[in-house]
Amino acid sequence: MPDILVLYYSAGGSVRRMAELVAEGIERVPGASSRVRTVPKVFTNIGDEKAVPGEGPPYAELRDLEECAGLALGSPTRFGNMAAPLKHFWDSTSLLWKSGALAGKPACVFTSTASLHGGQETTLVSMMLPLLHHGMLVMGLPYTNAELNATRAGGTPYGASHFSGIADDQPITADERVLCIAQGKRLAELVVKLAP
Repeated sequence: MPDILVLYYSAGGSVRRMAELVAEGIERVPGASSRVRTVPKVFTNIGDEKAVPGEGPPYAELRDLEECAGLALGSPTRFGNMAAPLKHFWDSTSLLWKSGALAGKPACVFTSTASLHGGQETTLVSMMLPLLHHGMLVMGLPYTNAELNATRAGGTPYGASHFSGIADDQPITADERVLCIAQGKRLAELVVKLAP
């Protein structure tokens, strides 16, 4: 059964909830399964340790990327860009790039912002860049998803998105939820079609 990696970083919990919804969409496709992983915070002081979470998904390892049949990548927005912890993880993947381990694997991206126009689309594109360099098949969300036209919060053709509010206190809307699940399903359907 193709294993699809849902890899994310979440500071306030919104991206984590989106990752769970994307994984739910993946699990709805017969013949597909999800593997949810996160990355640790980046510490700026020498001697700081990676705080291992007491609960939730384990930290991702390079082998999670090697073993996956597809990838859903999520990050909160940091000034229109992916968060440093996720970028730090991708900066460690040069051996996978050299071997072509990710080439030809389907991938998608998702994000959450504190402000409504906080760089959702540029963040999604910033996450696509390393995936394209790895030769992955990057996919978005088509407008055949009616919620893309109806949403008054998050949701883009580049990938699922969420407006969380400055205090990260805005729940995921019904349209955002549907789009997260739809994105997971769409990724899983392509992975299953491409599976040997």
